[in-house]
Amino acid sequence: MELVVYVGDKVRRLRDERALTQEELAEKAGITVAALSRIERNSAEPRAKTRRRLAEALGVDPRELLED
Repeated sequence: MELVVYVGDKVRRLRDERALTQEELAEKAGITVAALSRIERNSAEPRAKTRRRLAEALGVDPRELLED
């Protein structure tokens, strides 16, 4: 059985835990709010570079975004 990890769900949960708005996280990660919105809705899969930026902005290891 294949495990599917939705990076967007993890990003949204971590953002909510840190009480950040999409605008604040997008700015910290150097991406657009539109891109972050697509990631959080799981309609776009972030590339490795974007995952690293999001992880840094959220204060977590990038691998954490891929863990269930």
